Amino acid sequence: MPRAPIWLDRFPKSRRPSYPTFRGELETDVVIIGGGLTGCACAVTFSGSGVKIALLEADRVGTSATAGSIGIVREDFDASFQETAAAHGLRAARTLWQDMRRASLEFAAAIRRLNIKCDLVAQDLLHFVRRDAAAVKALRREYDARRQAGFDHSWLTAAALARESSIDGGGAIRTRGFTVDPFRACVGFAAAATDRGASLFERSAVRRIRTSRKAVEVSTASGTVVAKAVLVATSAPLTDLRALRRHVDPRHSYAVVTEVLPAAVRRELGRRAAALRDSVDPPHVLRWLKDDRVLFSGADQPTIAARARDKMLVQRTGQLMYELSTLYPAISGAMPEWAWDVAYDATVDGLPYVGLHRNFPRHLFALGRGGHGAAVSWLAARVLLRQFQGSPDKWDDLLGFSRILK
Repeated sequence: MPRAPIWLDRFPKSRRPSYPTFRGELETDVVIIGGGLTGCACAVTFSGSGVKIALLEADRVGTSATAGSIGIVREDFDASFQETAAAHGLRAARTLWQDMRRASLEFAAAIRRLNIKCDLVAQDLLHFVRRDAAAVKALRREYDARRQAGFDHSWLTAAALARESSIDGGGAIRTRGFTVDPFRACVGFAAAATDRGASLFERSAVRRIRTSRKAVEVSTASGTVVAKAVLVATSAPLTDLRALRRHVDPRHSYAVVTEVLPAAVRRELGRRAAALRDSVDPPHVLRWLKDDRVLFSGADQPTIAARARDKMLVQRTGQLMYELSTLYPAISGAMPEWAWDVAYDATVDGLPYVGLHRNFPRHLFALGRGGHGAAVSWLAARVLLRQFQGSPDKWDDLLGFSRILK
């Protein structure tokens, strides 16, 4: 069984793009650290607006957290609208959720416009709870808050949820979205960025970030980039940014993909037209793949040492397959054909950090992607471009560090 993301394992190595290692010195407008989906979305967005870009990726473009993600494009945050409204006000929360919905639509439109072949398909997401009165009541309050704020999300009763998904649950919130192959989407954005003049470099880990009154210097083992600003789009612990680590919670998540499910099993699984997210802690997300397989993720835990990852992956793979069978007993006995883990950073309030930090005047941040899905990468690109151009939106600060530094 490959212990690698299905997206990466299935992508022909002969077609995998390759970019040079950075060497020497370079002057540019913005240097992006991180060549995942967020970094590449920022690269294509900034370069498309005439900003000179250099992107530095420590390994290979798209092969880390992006390849480990499940490829769901959500129209909402993986956070509570109610709690966000309580903390920042109803108008602010509504604006943030509207921006996220707009980003999901723009992300899909950009993929079509750039002709990126990444299996983009419209697919709803059902956020459901099991038959627990308190959990159903809490989810219904979340739904009512969203509807009162003007969002057209819909509520599924227990009977409707069963018809839709064959799950014996208490109810669900339906939101719209898409699914993609995240690795192909990433390399597509990377290619589009280079077509617009961006310079991409692989195997170019950042060793040092130094700022002055007029510029920022980003150094690797074999060169230095001088820029007007640095955009940090990686969860890798950079030495010069260690003060920010107190604002994030490093975690590991796990995913499995089953073997092809036989027709007799598929008939017991409902319509298989929507992705699923439950409300347990930590949550699970289920996505149906086009070749009659199931992608199931969850079993999140605090980050672990590298030496323990292989052993933990074996344990978590078995755990996820068991938890999948409790959701769909018909799948019991199916074998996993892919399994992998992925490191990510959670934030203190569930929202990403996109924007500025008062102690880092030449830095733009896109951190804490978590379970928000691929659209948050496009949202980050649009917000950070406005910040760099000096024309931020009134509400952009609510995505940055300022909301927690009061």
